[in-house]
Amino acid sequence: MSDTKPNTDTDPDTAANSSDDRELTHVDEDGNVQMVDVGAKPDTRRRAVARGTIHLSASTIRAIRDNQIGKGDVLATARIGAIQAVKHTWETIPMCHQIPITNVDTEFEVADESVTLSVTVGTTGKTGCEMEALEGVTTGLNVIWDMVKAAEKDDDGQYPGTKITDVEVVRKEKGN
Repeated sequence: MSDTKPNTDTDPDTAANSSDDRELTHVDEDGNVQMVDVGAKPDTRRRAVARGTIHLSASTIRAIRDNQIGKGDVLATARIGAIQAVKHTWETIPMCHQIPITNVDTEFEVADESVTLSVTVGTTGKTGCEMEALEGVTTGLNVIWDMVKAAEKDDDGQYPGTKITDVEVVRKEKGN
């Protein structure tokens, strides 16, 4: 346990649960894991942005740009996968609430040896949407890997230079 108090000014999701000692909100008094009850919280507009990067060979990046990957349009497929993941986050992360998604925006930055995916999720609800944004990013990047794996494999069937890095929540917003 930390001796520091939650900063309710900068972390609005802890405002409803703030106390002198930071409490584990997903564990009851007997140590059992539980979903947090957000029923009393008001519906609020929320937005979260997450991003991550997949590192690929320069030849694979050229094939993506030229739409020469045998499985099809890599970025279009990754966009669909990211959106689907956002909508199904509550099914894969045990303590996440099913929230009303109002918007999902995906943006790809294609560099010489990498693709960075940013996913922005909007909701109007009782809890934040950063986990949905993270699920969108990780699934979108995994879809890219799946789409290009034949191009990325070495002679031994391994992926020596392929990796996913820097997955993070870039921004989280809460407003009325």
